[in-house]
Amino acid sequence: MFDKILIANRGEIALRVLRACKEMGIKTVAVHSQIDRDLKHVRLADESVCIGPNPSPKSYLNVPAIIAAMEITDSQAVHPGYGFLAENADFAERVQKSGFTFIGPDPDVIRMMGDKVEAIKAMKKAGVPTVPGSDGPLPEDEEECHKIAKRIGYPIIIKAAAGGGGRGMRVVHTEAALISSIRVTQGEAKAAFGDGTVYMEKFLQNPRHVEVQILSDGQGSAIHLGDRDCSLQRRHQKVLEEAPAPGIPQEVREATYAACVKACIDIKYKGAGTFEFLYEDGRFYFIEMNTRIQVEHPVSEMVTGIDLIKEQIRVCSGLPLSIKQSDVIIRGHSFECRINAEDPKTFMPCPGLVKGFHAPGGLGVRVDSHLYNGYSVPPNYDSMIAKIITYGDTREIALNRMRNALDETIVDGIRTNIPLQQMLVRDEAFRKGGVNIHYLEKKLAE
Repeated sequence: MFDKILIANRGEIALRVLRACKEMGIKTVAVHSQIDRDLKHVRLADESVCIGPNPSPKSYLNVPAIIAAMEITDSQAVHPGYGFLAENADFAERVQKSGFTFIGPDPDVIRMMGDKVEAIKAMKKAGVPTVPGSDGPLPEDEEECHKIAKRIGYPIIIKAAAGGGGRGMRVVHTEAALISSIRVTQGEAKAAFGDGTVYMEKFLQNPRHVEVQILSDGQGSAIHLGDRDCSLQRRHQKVLEEAPAPGIPQEVREATYAACVKACIDIKYKGAGTFEFLYEDGRFYFIEMNTRIQVEHPVSEMVTGIDLIKEQIRVCSGLPLSIKQSDVIIRGHSFECRINAEDPKTFMPCPGLVKGFHAPGGLGVRVDSHLYNGYSVPPNYDSMIAKIITYGDTREIALNRMRNALDETIVDGIRTNIPLQQMLVRDEAFRKGGVNIHYLEKKLAE
């Protein structure tokens, strides 16, 4: 096991990793930008190193500075959290070549899963259900592109192979618009990701977003921790998540879980990972794999009782999984609301001084947050300031606890999206369960 881990992130996820390390008796190093010197995890870490000015490219994305911080502190491993460098294969490779351990999968696996075309090929080989598509990059031959679209059936969606986060996509409803849409998407992909490769898939009209959490040790053992429903989204960004996903037949779940576990073993995946699917009419369709810990991982922890970060650290230190599939029992239900420092109506970021913060409490309530009275939310980074997580024996109990928790939460001095979350947990359709990925956008438009 590691003696010292450097945490290459900020905010709530950095604090979450620090807590896991402290439980395991592992010393921690917090790296931070100049403006983040007062972050809670920086104050609590055994050591801290300022790695640069406030802009992310000069600090949290500054690979040489992070490697240097590992060297001067004698750290053995780096935990990247999510975002920033968490899915950067070049960073993982630099870490390994510098003699340290990257807490995540091998660089080659990150690269393969980051290339959507290669990821789909690997998933098909493992038997993971995928969306009908072009089965590879689109050719330059326009006639061939028309044939592929006709085989799939309109509407179709053009996607950038190197895309993600809802960027590099274009829906096409008619044959007449196909070629121009391909060319525009190729141009956007080249500009945004440095790679103009695009592929084609069937466009599902009203799917849900359901994902499967896995743990794998890269030594031939892998397990799943059930699924999560992340369908409440705005501009492809998740707002509220729950586990397990409501209303999915158990036999459909089990078949998908088994395929995900097999895929992890096949590609020698190491660490925590998430298979993301669209779910429609009783079928799962693979869209991508996230090779890191997810923002919404707490809901899976609540329904299984398994600490994902600790297990992630264990397997990346070279130890085998400490749990078998038979040890994983999914009980009850859990919700997570992302609390952002933003205007609840315009969604504009609202950085500033937190003059008062009161976290909710009670049975089945967990708050993952780096906030405290007197903390100043900087304008430089993502606006998420907290995650409120609730658990209950039933979905209704967990949802009622979330309603109460949101009503109890006080954040004075800045605006937050708590009013939006309060509206969502009282929404009749959402309370019934199973809303699709377009539901929130339509509701906001109304």
